[in-house]
Amino acid sequence: MIEVRWHGRGGQGAVTAAEILAHAAINEGKYAQAFPSFGPERRGAPVLAFNRFDEKPIWTRSDVYEPDVVVVLDPTLLKTINVVEGLKPNGILILNTSKKPEEVKEKYGFKSNFAIVNATRIALDIIGVPIVNTSMLGAFVKATKILKLDSVLEVVKERFKGKIGERNINAVTRAYHETTIVG
Repeated sequence: MIEVRWHGRGGQGAVTAAEILAHAAINEGKYAQAFPSFGPERRGAPVLAFNRFDEKPIWTRSDVYEPDVVVVLDPTLLKTINVVEGLKPNGILILNTSKKPEEVKEKYGFKSNFAIVNATRIALDIIGVPIVNTSMLGAFVKATKILKLDSVLEVVKERFKGKIGERNINAVTRAYHETTIVG
């Protein structure tokens, strides 16, 4: 089983991103879960979302404490939350940042097994607002290879209609191509 923990802020779309990945996995014939963890927080407050993927039914119903993948939508969370807590030794961190790999290594101490993408820049350029969830989906697909890009794009197309759907598809695709993997 592969377990994923998403760190974001309310309004950035972490919960939606987890749901999209679960639907894409199910469409590929896998078993999947997506669920949030938050209280009465409001927009901007830290939130968590989780995924599980497997080839067989998933019976676990708890939060993810030892993820294989950690996705961080807002790099300011690194100042207050130990986002890599419990990350498995061979796990991968996927980070939205404008920093270069060397800067990430120096500033945060991550040596390897991480992927970076400037999801905020992509979201602003393509969607017009700093909602980075679909950009991070592209980074997730490239960094993990758990799901196919086409499967994720199909669910994004179903979830978002019209022009906003096209923009989100473009954000996923651009982030996929712009993600840098270090490891």
